[in-house]
Amino acid sequence: MHVFLCDFLLDIAQNSLEAGSTMVRITIAETQDRIGFVIQDNGKGMSAEVQKRVTDPFYTDGIKHSRRKVGLGLPFVKQTSCAFSLESEEGRGTKVSFEFDLTDIDVPPLGNLPSTLLAIFSGAPEGCDVAVDRSLDTPAGSDAYQVSRSDLIDALLELKTAGSLNLARQYLEGLEEGLDGCRTEHELRLAR
Repeated sequence: MHVFLCDFLLDIAQNSLEAGSTMVRITIAETQDRIGFVIQDNGKGMSAEVQKRVTDPFYTDGIKHSRRKVGLGLPFVKQTSCAFSLESEEGRGTKVSFEFDLTDIDVPPLGNLPSTLLAIFSGAPEGCDVAVDRSLDTPAGSDAYQVSRSDLIDALLELKTAGSLNLARQYLEGLEEGLDGCRTEHELRLAR
């Protein structure tokens, strides 16, 4: 079940990593009222027929999870978000966009974004880079950061040992904390 918005992000990013992508770009744009996610990859893509079916929870291609009879990632995102789009072309990749209304009482909290990004970075197969563009724009201010898997590997040499994963997590937490200056006192209390 998806308890946090980060669960949706992780689920859709995992699809991109498993699609034979060499590049996955994640954009997270947050305002005072909304948060939007875009996950774009250059993986195998989907046919028009598959695109029509992937938001049906009772559809699965049976390849990725041979024993599973349902595919819930995209259907949950589509059902829960206030805006959803899917663009894909076989052999060229897929782009999934979804947005949540943060003023809606039923929208789950964001969750631990640094840990989610670290899971995506460390779970990416060799030869696949993941780049993240994160922005926050509120009446209290605007800020953004960019980070990629290849940048972290350049700095830490790898993302496999407990030491390198801990350093990467601390770095990602620092980037996210850097956005706190754009949040009101009320938002900071809610986040903690």
